[in-house]
Amino acid sequence: MPINTIKMVKIEVLIKEGKISRIKETELDRYIEFFAESYKDNLNHSKVNLDAYPRWAIISGYYAMHDISKLLTAKMYRFKIEREVHITTIKVLRELIKDENMLKLLEEGYEEFQGLADDLDEAKKERVKVQYYTGSYFLKEKYKEKAKGFFNDVVEPFIEKIKKLLSEDKDDR
Repeated sequence: MPINTIKMVKIEVLIKEGKISRIKETELDRYIEFFAESYKDNLNHSKVNLDAYPRWAIISGYYAMHDISKLLTAKMYRFKIEREVHITTIKVLRELIKDENMLKLLEEGYEEFQGLADDLDEAKKERVKVQYYTGSYFLKEKYKEKAKGFFNDVVEPFIEKIKKLLSEDKDDR
């Protein structure tokens, strides 16, 4: 299913379909710890490879966004993405935007948060486009520019928005 045709899906339906589940209390810390480190690894990998390996910089940038999104859903809602992880993560973010508790939590940042799912959707499309490029000099130079723009204009702002949400969640406890 193309990402741009994803329909809003109720969380209950995703649970019933086995695409997401509640994280068991015994797994929660380990799950959160993994994604807290994984997104940082991917973000750092993306940043250091912008010039040398721009294709991988874009892919790593997308995975940083994907992993921090899963961190957010785990920390705030105890959701574990089980199947069709990329599309399901985007669906979950879109559904959570409507959540009343989330709206209270975000108040001022709601409009920024609304763009998170769209940013992740765009990043997924970008990752798919570049994952199989041929590696010619022309394309490598083109992707160097594209990778830098993608990192600066999409990846870093997305990560910062999620980090802000995660710190607001911590402050509310």
